[in-house]
Amino acid sequence: MDRRAVESLFAGAGEIRALVIGDLMLDEYLWGVTDRISPEAPVQVVDVKREELRLGGAGNVVNNLVALGCRVTACSIIGDDENGRLLLDEFAARGVDTAGVFVDPARKTSKKTRVVASNQQIVRIDRETRGAISSESERRLVEFIRSAAGECRVILVSDYLKGVLTPGVLGALADFGREAGIPVVVDPKGTDYGRYSGVTILTPNRKEAEAATGIAITDDGSLCTAARQLLDGAALDALLITRSEQGMSLFMGDGRTEHIPTVAREVFDVTGAGDTVLAMLGLALAGGMPFSEAARLANVAAGIAVGKVGTSTVTPGEIIAEVGRGHLDSDAKIKNLDVMKRVAGEARNRGQRIVFTNGCFDLIHVGHVKYLQKARSLGDLLVLGLNSDASVRRLKGEKRPLINQDERAHLLAALDCVDYVVIFDEDTPLQLIEAVRPDVLVKGGDYTREGVVGHEQVESWGGRVELVEFVDGRSTSGIIEKIVERYS
Repeated sequence: MDRRAVESLFAGAGEIRALVIGDLMLDEYLWGVTDRISPEAPVQVVDVKREELRLGGAGNVVNNLVALGCRVTACSIIGDDENGRLLLDEFAARGVDTAGVFVDPARKTSKKTRVVASNQQIVRIDRETRGAISSESERRLVEFIRSAAGECRVILVSDYLKGVLTPGVLGALADFGREAGIPVVVDPKGTDYGRYSGVTILTPNRKEAEAATGIAITDDGSLCTAARQLLDGAALDALLITRSEQGMSLFMGDGRTEHIPTVAREVFDVTGAGDTVLAMLGLALAGGMPFSEAARLANVAAGIAVGKVGTSTVTPGEIIAEVGRGHLDSDAKIKNLDVMKRVAGEARNRGQRIVFTNGCFDLIHVGHVKYLQKARSLGDLLVLGLNSDASVRRLKGEKRPLINQDERAHLLAALDCVDYVVIFDEDTPLQLIEAVRPDVLVKGGDYTREGVVGHEQVESWGGRVELVEFVDGRSTSGIIEKIVERYS
């Protein structure tokens, strides 16, 4: 993932307005300790040390978006009660537009109280109304969505089956989203995903996908079968299934699939992780990222969120740091052939498109950088085969290279567009190409397809050759000649 693209997204987040509609809730946390059993019943006694009130449900989506720097308009139905007023106060403190939050005295504002001791949840107490909203409330929501959609870049729908998202409201969301040309991103609940027909993308977890399809997801085959059933049944552009420790799987309406591995970390609490995924995915799509990159960014955000206790938000700084973690030390990107073969195999299993190129890259210049950036744009990761010092001498003569292989490798690995560097000692990278098995083999525009080493092998497994033009007037030899001319 390109760290600079992520930084750019967050830099422009303040210009993005998101419409969030769904079931608003308050999450109350009672934090304490327990070291005794009640004499009244065989239950633990919790001595409460701290109390905390947080936004939950669709409110947590709002909270995440605000933390990410996005402007938010909230839309829902709440009760005429103290919890409803507390919700509005929390939104006001965050600068959230609540013109679309309407009060119905016949309903309760949802509140969930969690008792936590030693970072373990002991019990949860719910106070809420679960029935469908009234026809008058539905009318008010639909009218508001109609007026607000054109001012927003994305619509996020957080469904907890508490009655706000009626068929009429969901249909209006899909219709108005299409009319406005903006994505409608839904975190679904229940088993009838036909309710969400016409939205852009759904984000169920594995258990929810199983319940909605009746298919036990036990392997990649059953996962794909369930996903295609949901995609076709709801006429979606895409489907993102979250899979806990197995990461996420993105399924596109055009048949493409990508498996995104999770980032290994200790999990403290999954509460609200789906809300974090929804918020980050929606913001990324609103910012113009393609589904694949948006899903990867949502995966990063979710990994951070589950490392915290409770419905916590993540920040742009945390996400940028996580995205850049693999790029801070160029050593981590330099691999030997055996390790690279394994890494490439794992990437293929995730559905990633591997790009390969090779060269000496002595005295790196802007022509090299632009060439590598173009190569990286042709797939999901770029593997660069780097000629060793001995290999360069055989190709270029005894006076080359000017920069030794270790320094060249570190310079190249420091580029965001380069995912991995492998030094090879042979005259050609054929052995490395056969180990990596790239989908795209890239060489400079001064080659012909037939003249590219490894083209037959790559094409035999369904890959292709791409020829990329160099920047005119930029070459290592030219730089050397200019230095000699100027300083001799």
